[in-house]
Amino acid sequence: MAIRVYKPTSPGRRGMSVADFSEITRLEPQRSLLRPLRERAGRNVRGKITVRQRGGGHKRLYRVLDFKRDKFGVPARVEAIEYDPNRSARIALLLYADGERRYIVAPLGLTVGDSVMSGPDAEPRVGNALPISKIPQGTLIHNIELNPGRGGQLVRSAGASAQVVAKEGDYAQIRLPSGEIRLIRQECMATVGQVGNLEHSLIKLGKAGRSRWLGRRPVLRGSALTPRDHPHGGGEGRAPIGMPGPKTPWGKKALGKRTRRNKLTNKYIVRRRGGKAH
Repeated sequence: MAIRVYKPTSPGRRGMSVADFSEITRLEPQRSLLRPLRERAGRNVRGKITVRQRGGGHKRLYRVLDFKRDKFGVPARVEAIEYDPNRSARIALLLYADGERRYIVAPLGLTVGDSVMSGPDAEPRVGNALPISKIPQGTLIHNIELNPGRGGQLVRSAGASAQVVAKEGDYAQIRLPSGEIRLIRQECMATVGQVGNLEHSLIKLGKAGRSRWLGRRPVLRGSALTPRDHPHGGGEGRAPIGMPGPKTPWGKKALGKRTRRNKLTNKYIVRRRGGKAH
């Protein structure tokens, strides 16, 4: 994959870049694996906005991905590499030996015609899914389960990878992309390799309208709002925030305030992402 840069024929084109989609081998998705996707614009079931700056965007259909990789011992051939509008990574269409088709997150280096398999007896090579106990130390992995059988929840975005650092007892130490080292049970499944589409982070949108196509609405500075809408708002002309430290729109402390609340899983964190041991 490479990045394509436009000629500056307009202010919006200047600096804009897109993926060249050279790795895409099929334009039409597998119809049996499509589902309708309702746009909720950041609202919950009561219609209340719970995620701000969301709305609009292009219509999309959801591609059903196999995050569990629970079809053990059945070899599959990569039939196509496709674009998925719902995620930053590319997806691979697998055709299993029994005729079933499934989508998976496409790892770096996986191409059409390659053979992949999942299960304890699979080889630890790119695209294969194995229990962490069967993956050698130092191997790059993605699509990692937190609970056995639940399906991959960690490391699924473009260019991401984790690494098996050590194994001891029932748990393995996994270094996550953030730098955090976490204990995960060795019977949890993970896929070998790094997620593809590495250049995704280098793409420049170039204009505000392209953000709107993605369903992202404008984000305003707190100082540009009214006092009713934000603690930093109000005043004549530009004004300092007038309080000890910046605040969120709801008056809570911002910048540096720890937001982690789940104390039950603290025992699984060996080293936090800031580099401090737990």
